[in-house]
Amino acid sequence: MNVLYLNGPVQNGPFTIAERPGKAAGIRAADALNTLLEAAPAPHLWNTATLAGDLRHRDAPDRDTVGRQEREERAIAAKYGAGAAPAGGILTDTAPVVATLALEMAERLLQDGVLTLTPVAVHLCTRCGHMTGTVAHACRACGHQGSRPHTRRLLVWDRSPGTPVLVRDDFHAHQAKPPGHLLTIAQNVPERLILSRTRDHGISLAPLGLDGLVLDPRVGVHIAVLAAAARLGAGQPVMTVTENAAANVAAYGAPFRRQDGTRLRYALHGRIPYDDTAALQRLCEVHRVSPAQRELFLAWFLPLCSLHIRAGITAAQLPALLKFWRRAHLARPDTPGSDALAELRRRVAAGDMRWVMDVTTLSRAIPENPPTHGFTEEPEGAT
Repeated sequence: MNVLYLNGPVQNGPFTIAERPGKAAGIRAADALNTLLEAAPAPHLWNTATLAGDLRHRDAPDRDTVGRQEREERAIAAKYGAGAAPAGGILTDTAPVVATLALEMAERLLQDGVLTLTPVAVHLCTRCGHMTGTVAHACRACGHQGSRPHTRRLLVWDRSPGTPVLVRDDFHAHQAKPPGHLLTIAQNVPERLILSRTRDHGISLAPLGLDGLVLDPRVGVHIAVLAAAARLGAGQPVMTVTENAAANVAAYGAPFRRQDGTRLRYALHGRIPYDDTAALQRLCEVHRVSPAQRELFLAWFLPLCSLHIRAGITAAQLPALLKFWRRAHLARPDTPGSDALAELRRRVAAGDMRWVMDVTTLSRAIPENPPTHGFTEEPEGAT
C-alpha cells in the first residue's frame, strides 16, 4: 500500500526526551508502525523555524561564534544519546531538500492561481521591524508595544467562502472520524491566510521576490513530511500528530498536502501521562514486570495505544493497560504465523489501530527487544 508513517515535526525546544518523553510519542508510534510494515527506517522530523528559537539564539552568549543552524543541530543531537542517532536519520523543516520542494510547490501554486503575491496592510514593530500581523498588538519578537502600519507584498492564500480546509478524508483510513470540534476549529480561520513571516531562520522566500520573509512554519512542517516520503518513495505519507497540533497547522498546510500524486494525511494520537508514572513503577514491581518489559510498555505499547485512545490516556488507565500488556507479553508465540502477520500489516497500513487492544494480535506484534528510537535514556519516571 506504500504507506509510511512520519511524526509531525517536533518543535526543537530546550528539553531532552528524558525530561519530556511525551514529545517523542509521535516519533515512537511512527517507528513502531513502520517496523511492523517492514518499511525502511523513516527520518525523525524536527521543527526548527520558530520564533522561540530566534529569541534563544539572539540571547545566547555564544551567538557570535555559533550560527543558528549549528545551534539547532546541537539541540537536536542532544535529544539523542551519543552515537545513537535514529536509523532513518534526522530531517528538519529547513533542510535543503525541504526548502527546494517548498519553493517548487509554492511556484506551482502561484502559477495555478491558488496562491498570490499580494500587497497587504500589516503592522511592523517600531523597535525591531518584526511583522506583528494585520492587527496592531505587542511585538512577540521583542515585546515592544509600538507598531506602525505598512503595506508590503506577502504570500497569500485567499480561499473561496465556505471552502473547507480540513475534511474527514484528510485523516488516515480508519481514523476518518476525527473529533467534530477539530473540523470546526480548522474552519474558523480567516478566509485570507498569510503564508509568509518575518523570522531569522526558515525557508527564505527571496526567490519569489519576498526578501526578508520566510515560509510560515505551519506550512513547512507539512512539506518536511512530503520531502521525507519522496526520499523513501512512499506515496501515502501519514503524519502522526496530536489533536491540538492538527488544529494549529492544518489550515495552513491545506494547499500543500498533495504533490505529484502523493497525498499527506493525518493520524491523530492522544497524550500519554508520562509525568504520572511513579505509581506505575510500583505496579511493575508488584507484578514483577522486568525492566525490558517496562521499557517496551512505556516506549512501544503506550505510543501505539495513544493512536487508538485519541482523547488521551489518563493516569487512571495505566494500571489496567499494564495488566493487559503483561497478558499480551506472556502470550507471545514462538513464531507468529505468516498469515497472521500479513493481516496485522494490512490493518496497520489501513490505519486500523483497534488491534492494539486485542491480546492475541498484540502478542504477535511485540518486538523481541525494547526499541531505542535513537534515544538511549529511559523516559522520566521509568527508572
